[in-house]
Amino acid sequence: MTTLRVTRHGTLLAAALTATLLAVNAPPPPAARADSGPGVPADSKPPVKIDANDPGLKMRAGAELAPGRVLDIKSVVETDNGDERREDTNVNVTFALQAEVLFAKDSARLSGEANARIRTIADEIKKQKATSLRVFGFTDNLGSAAHGLVLSKQRADAVQRQLAQDLGSSSVSYQIRGYGEAYPIADNSTEDGRKKNRRVEVSFPRSKS
Repeated sequence: MTTLRVTRHGTLLAAALTATLLAVNAPPPPAARADSGPGVPADSKPPVKIDANDPGLKMRAGAELAPGRVLDIKSVVETDNGDERREDTNVNVTFALQAEVLFAKDSARLSGEANARIRTIADEIKKQKATSLRVFGFTDNLGSAAHGLVLSKQRADAVQRQLAQDLGSSSVSYQIRGYGEAYPIADNSTEDGRKKNRRVEVSFPRSKS
């Protein structure tokens, strides 16, 4: 046990040492993720080998270097009215389109405006040379959970069919899911939040080049 000597600055000294001890004993941060909802973890392997014996590290005697990690960096761009959002991470690109710009209320039939929006996503998929796509549908928490699951899957299916038509490639594989009210990205207690949660997300790997 470490004994602390209290001086006239004892309170500040004790607080600083306590914070240091907590930081040293704290568990490691969780692995970076490619997104906050369903998907796969980001690749957190270090890009270069780190030499633990490098004198430039200036580590104290007996200290060991923890495994290196690459933090997942996310860039988010959203339209002014929030009806479309694009997220770029180290490994994935994700487009989220609000249901209102794709479908009529409680419908899974694509509107004319939806076709143009999906075509833009298809162009980016071609640019990234992606061959594995995830198309996930989501709803708000109004109505029954069972109905939300069915509707979200039907909407994901509709977007996938249009994407397949725009891409025109048999080499592209799809994961299609309907998650209903799970994985909200906004507060379901407000209409603005529920509107953001009623969405279809299309995600795919970034090009390595």
